[in-house]
Amino acid sequence: MTQVVNTTVVINQPMVHSQRLLIGTRGGTRDWTTGLFGCFEDCGSLLKTCCCLQCTVMELSSRLGDCACMPCFVPEALLAMRTRTRTLGDIHGSICNDCMVMSCFLTCAVCQMDRELHAMGL
Repeated sequence: MTQVVNTTVVINQPMVHSQRLLIGTRGGTRDWTTGLFGCFEDCGSLLKTCCCLQCTVMELSSRLGDCACMPCFVPEALLAMRTRTRTLGDIHGSICNDCMVMSCFLTCAVCQMDRELHAMGL
């Protein structure tokens, strides 16, 4: 007696098609609304930042949707915040540039981020 064995060979695996979420273009499509050294364009922000830098940073963190205390405990939080601000606003730049700006011009960069988030309605 002969036994017949049926074998199924799968040639194409079923694919799940998911739609990718594009957060922003790689290079950005616009510049910052104010320059890095445009601190005097918003004297209130400048005064607040100069008097209490940490208060402004905590406020920015909250406006970006993170815990206000995050910058106090995460060493490179300011770099991440600048990069996030740039990405949300679809602003030209790079992480390398963000790192240089935050390292060399911290107070000016925080003021610029404050002005930019205000311009974006955040």
